[in-house]
Amino acid sequence: METAQSQEQTAPGAFTAFARFVLCGGGVGVASSFAVAALASWIPWVLANALITVISTLLATELHARFTFGKGGRATWRQHTQSAGSAAAAYVVTSVAVLVLQQLVASPGAILEQAVYLSASALAGVARFVVLRLVVFARNRAQAPATTRAALPVPATVARTSAPAGPAVLCTAA
Repeated sequence: METAQSQEQTAPGAFTAFARFVLCGGGVGVASSFAVAALASWIPWVLANALITVISTLLATELHARFTFGKGGRATWRQHTQSAGSAAAAYVVTSVAVLVLQQLVASPGAILEQAVYLSASALAGVARFVVLRLVVFARNRAQAPATTRAALPVPATVARTSAPAGPAVLCTAA
């Protein structure tokens, strides 16, 4: 009961959550961009982006569950699955952006490719923040107060109606 209330109180506001999202997601995103560039020297860029997107999504979802949205615990499989949907959309946005660049520029340099990739990632990131805040991690904050309110009357009712008269008096006196 106290845990649900303390988690509810520690859930950050939109601005704080967005700042944390940028810190966590942006940090993972920047590291991912370097990993994609390095991996793309061995395998096709689209495949490198897909592999790094999967790994970075798992890592970022854990960070968002523990830190960004104030849950304080590990992400559930349901949250990972829901987060994967928004990550898939981000993957499409970043892949299309780089593929369009490669069609427009015969041989784009690494800096231009990174600039396009990071710009597309930033755009997709803002959309992901909205989805994660309003859909993926919103249920936990919304259910915590309802669970607490529903649980409070139950023990009091059970104690009054099912306990023998003697122990009930002892329990209320203590």
